[in-house]
Amino acid sequence: MICGVALTVTPALAQTTAGDDEVSEVVVTGTRIPSPNLESVSPVTAVTAAEIKAQGVTRVEDMINSLPQAFAAQGSSISNGATGTATLNLRGLGVSRTLVLIDGRRLMPGDPASTPAGLGADVNFIPSALVERVDVLTGGASAVYGADAVGGVVNFIMTKNFEGVRVDAQYSIYQHDNGNAVADVVRAKAATSPTPELFALPRKNVRDGEGAQVTLVLGTNSPDDKGNITAYAFYRQNNAVLQGDRDYSACTLNSGATFAAAGCGGSGTAFPARFGNFVVDVTSPTQQFRPRVAARDVYNFGPTNFYMRPDERYGMGAFARYEVAPWAEAYADLMFMDDVSTAQIAPGGIFAGTFSINCNNALASAQQLNLLCGADAGTPAIRSMTIARRNVEGGGRTTTFTHTDYRFVVGLRGQLNEAWSYDAYLQYGKVGFSGETGGFFQTARIQNSLFVVRNAAGQPVCQSVVTGSDAACVPYNIWANGGVTRAALDYLETPSFTKGNTVERVANVSIAGDLTDYGIKSPWSEDGVGVAIGGEYRRENLDFTSDFVSRAGLLNGAGGAAPPVNGAFDVYELFAEARVPLVTDRPFAKRLSLELGFRYSDYTSIGTTETYKLAADWEIVDGVRLRGGYNRAVRAPNVLELFSPQNVVLDGTQDPCAGLAASNPLVARCAQAFGLTTAQVLAIEANPANQYNGQVGGNPNLDPETSDTYTLGAVFTPTFLPGFNFTVDYFNIKVKDYISGIGADVIINRCVQTLDPFFCNLVNRDAAGSIWLSSNGFVTDTTLNTGGLRTKGFDFNANYRTDLDAIGLSNMGAVTINFVGTLLDDLSVQSLPGDAFFNCAGKYGTICSVSGGLSSPNPKWRHKFRVAWKTPLEYGEWMKDVSVALQWRHFDKVKLDAYDSDPQLNNTGLQYETDRVLRARDYFDLTAGWTMRDNIAVRVGVNNLFDKDPPLNGSSNCPTGPCNGNTWPQVYDALGRFIFVGATVDF
Repeated sequence: MICGVALTVTPALAQTTAGDDEVSEVVVTGTRIPSPNLESVSPVTAVTAAEIKAQGVTRVEDMINSLPQAFAAQGSSISNGATGTATLNLRGLGVSRTLVLIDGRRLMPGDPASTPAGLGADVNFIPSALVERVDVLTGGASAVYGADAVGGVVNFIMTKNFEGVRVDAQYSIYQHDNGNAVADVVRAKAATSPTPELFALPRKNVRDGEGAQVTLVLGTNSPDDKGNITAYAFYRQNNAVLQGDRDYSACTLNSGATFAAAGCGGSGTAFPARFGNFVVDVTSPTQQFRPRVAARDVYNFGPTNFYMRPDERYGMGAFARYEVAPWAEAYADLMFMDDVSTAQIAPGGIFAGTFSINCNNALASAQQLNLLCGADAGTPAIRSMTIARRNVEGGGRTTTFTHTDYRFVVGLRGQLNEAWSYDAYLQYGKVGFSGETGGFFQTARIQNSLFVVRNAAGQPVCQSVVTGSDAACVPYNIWANGGVTRAALDYLETPSFTKGNTVERVANVSIAGDLTDYGIKSPWSEDGVGVAIGGEYRRENLDFTSDFVSRAGLLNGAGGAAPPVNGAFDVYELFAEARVPLVTDRPFAKRLSLELGFRYSDYTSIGTTETYKLAADWEIVDGVRLRGGYNRAVRAPNVLELFSPQNVVLDGTQDPCAGLAASNPLVARCAQAFGLTTAQVLAIEANPANQYNGQVGGNPNLDPETSDTYTLGAVFTPTFLPGFNFTVDYFNIKVKDYISGIGADVIINRCVQTLDPFFCNLVNRDAAGSIWLSSNGFVTDTTLNTGGLRTKGFDFNANYRTDLDAIGLSNMGAVTINFVGTLLDDLSVQSLPGDAFFNCAGKYGTICSVSGGLSSPNPKWRHKFRVAWKTPLEYGEWMKDVSVALQWRHFDKVKLDAYDSDPQLNNTGLQYETDRVLRARDYFDLTAGWTMRDNIAVRVGVNNLFDKDPPLNGSSNCPTGPCNGNTWPQVYDALGRFIFVGATVDF
């Protein structure tokens, strides 16, 4: 059994075997210098296994995202844009700038099919029941751990040296009472919609999203007590939750003065079918068209999207060590995981684009052909037009992600003498990925299935069957109600497959020593200098490929092609650290020490980099410490940023020139910016789903990012109040030459605002003036060393534990109080060198939730406050050590970026009252635990006790991906109450 520390910013201490005072391994996040008594100079927040279990957490990303230092990234609540992984984003600086470690060693990069900015470690790999504690380190740590530690480090310390048999099991379910006022909006839309069945409301009381996890842990010491092996196996399964199961996501809400006035929106790729300016009239007993009404004839795509993806995962592994000699302990970590998750979004079909029909089409009525072809009706003449139709018969589009991950570490460590120790290890990590999509039509087959003639027998057939160019073609009858056949869907629906790997190899050797016995120490200190030096080699490789269908971009509505990627880089590094005690046990200097660090890196991709750190720790008197530091960190571009081919995908959320009225002053501006006539500007069609194309891709000529982190803090542990500690830390992180696209929305808005040719030449409109109707229209948004990122603020941590006897409440148990909060003063992005920074602290929207590393709303204040009462209650052997805890999670309000006075953010075209503010949210979690017969620990709890609905915003300010179901489900509790019951049984 392993001991940890409580939730606090005090240091992570040594792990020991129960009943044994011998230190078996020291894991101190932020330095390689071993010292069991070291108190961290860098601000470190630790989350213990006890708190993890008390929250009912089985998803590791939920464990970290509950901390105010963390911002939402990939996770189980993302469907459109999902990768099937879970990633971490510290300080809002981005997934690729957050380094994830397991026991101080890197966790390999995750999904090879992710976006370049999203290539981060997949924390799904980490078995949550084996986590002993999690250390979250603020800011740059490249001098200690190497590249990527820009926003900070998350270090998962795993349970080791376990003896016995342990079974941990948990069951959970979501429960929600639907009663949001937007249900009236859905009812109003159903009352006027030609397809009211698409606007159904869920039942009042819903229970869904069931989950279960079982973990087995086995541990034993060697007969000679020189070693231990701890093995584990786990299985985890979660059911899906649909957006249609919550009333506030039962339709895609429009932005407007109020949701009631704006109503339900949707996609222009609708049901029934659209042909040019007409749609099939489903209310007519005869087969005919009626005029299309753009505001009404939209498809409610939200309800079939997953709010939470289904997931099935199993894994196993072992941690072993054995002392082969007094100076050498061999160790090994073996970890494996297989995870399958499915994302589902709305049905596919024919996404609005230009297609052709023949004017003697065998499936069309005379009225339909007359409206489309005029005098040419009944002839072989051809007409081209915008055609769109949802495949409501075929169901949602799905992507199934399978990740099979391995991580092996073998090493040798030991104590050479009383002063010197060493550690040398080899590490291999691999992520194997495969993906399968379903429910998508193949674009070329759509055209074939629409061109229908009669054969010699008078039967309607595809013209391609008559000509022999595609004998398998089946007519797609979208001209009439109920005309679609299973045979047509079998012809059109085309599965597609992708696969890839990421591989990371590491070789590391380090030696650490205490130079006290050599007399290398300050004359004012009894403690000598501590040092650590070493070297590391690392190779990262990524390959990704897809079948011909995906590679060629043949799937309609898939968001673009999936071209192959293959690349690798190597890095050779030397590093050194020193801890220098300057003064000890002097007046007003109980302890004054410095920490120094330096790392030299030589990359095959970008050349050489240097990182370094300088930190100081001053304990003035007992219980009062000041600490501060400076870190220079770097981030080398990853394989996708270097080598991804250019590709047109969904990238932006707006086109300020689309859907304009003739009186709008932007008409003249857009005509000037893009060389269009007034008529051409007025003809540009807006995308009701607010999804626009961008051309993205890598750049082999990238330079590394550099960052500077400044921290200054104070630690108070007053002797007059035993059990209490309080810390406050200021952080200031600046990133230069950050690697990113400029941003499709930034580019097109900057073009219209400034008429700068640099930006306007990046906007490529197709023949219809659109940047979404075809892949020929897009905004060029490839990867560059662009501007800068910066963030600053304050972290607050407080902890207090006392027996109630001390305050006069005899035999009433003990109380523990934990508080962690972050005040975000600045979270800014500089799009290009020389530009002013725009500050997104306290904001959200189409710029502040997608630019730089930003991926969510950015509250200025967040906190967790937890009170736990260890009660004196007991009932024989069946109920002892009863504890009850109440936790308060607070998210401050955030304002829409489009209302900000900064001209880079201000956008009158996106200013809607429905989206002006996401109101503050307060969630309360109640948990209880007790032991039975000394070996069974039971836990029960309800998170979001009062079933608080999430804040909502309309589709105009809801970027695809992080905004899902009219809210931000990776940030807010979007599914209602989370109810769990679990038990840990030791044998």
